Amino acid sequence: MKRVILFIAVNLLVILVVSVLVNLLGIRPYLSSRGIDYVALLEFCALFGFAGAMISLSMSRWTAKMMMGVRLIDSEHPASAAESRIVDMVRSLARKAELPALPEIGVYQSPEVNAFATGPSKRRALLAISSGLLETMDDRAVEGVIGHELSHVANGDMVTMTLLQGIVNTFVMFLAYVIAFAIDNALRSRDSEERGGGLGYFAQSILIYVLEMVLMFLASPIIYAYSRWREYRADAGSARLTARETMIHALESLKRATRVEDNRAPALSSFKINGRGHGLLALLFSTHPPLDARIEALRRPQ
Repeated sequence: MKRVILFIAVNLLVILVVSVLVNLLGIRPYLSSRGIDYVALLEFCALFGFAGAMISLSMSRWTAKMMMGVRLIDSEHPASAAESRIVDMVRSLARKAELPALPEIGVYQSPEVNAFATGPSKRRALLAISSGLLETMDDRAVEGVIGHELSHVANGDMVTMTLLQGIVNTFVMFLAYVIAFAIDNALRSRDSEERGGGLGYFAQSILIYVLEMVLMFLASPIIYAYSRWREYRADAGSARLTARETMIHALESLKRATRVEDNRAPALSSFKINGRGHGLLALLFSTHPPLDARIEALRRPQ
């Protein structure tokens, strides 16, 4: 959950900053004497929408290291027997997944039982594992988790998520500008006085920023739906790299661990990897399917 929230937040921040600069500098290539050039506006939004997503992706390893305090393991000279086991697992599974390069391997201090993979490409990926996961799970479960994360890398999920985010960014910006201009024109048409009318430059800019935030929130379920689908695919990938029972064991271990964590800190339960919850909001805004559903999917005959 944290990495998806961070990914969306960085993209939204980039969009808002770019929008502020564009408005402050008066750059409006999509406006003409006859009104909005919708094709030019869409191109303009696509340029900045995808730029924001690509910037976020290129920064993802650095951002993860800074936000999570990831300590990298020297894969050539592990500092301990525990680190050596992790490196051996990653190297073996990366070879099975036919990755072109060994990802950076890191550990971050957190009682949360979690792991994630990020990076701009299969050659420049980061695999980070929490200390809580290593302390809680046995080697078999850790292997299943590593296989799952390396499957994300092998499937190119980070790049696909970036492309999806770019599309969402583009249409969020496009619709925000169109709606804001429509409101401004409607107000102008109702004002027959010569002192002006409409929203005014500052109010219109504020409205665009508010609309971007609202529309991004409304569009987020698209991103979450893809995130849930890719979790099923990564589970299946780990089952191929390790064994189906190994991945099931990893998910069952995660289920037991998150149950303990939720009992200790129920206020934080919505941030765990287990996408549990009730009602429509939980269905739309969960980054991961419920663990029971993931286990059941692995148990179904292939």
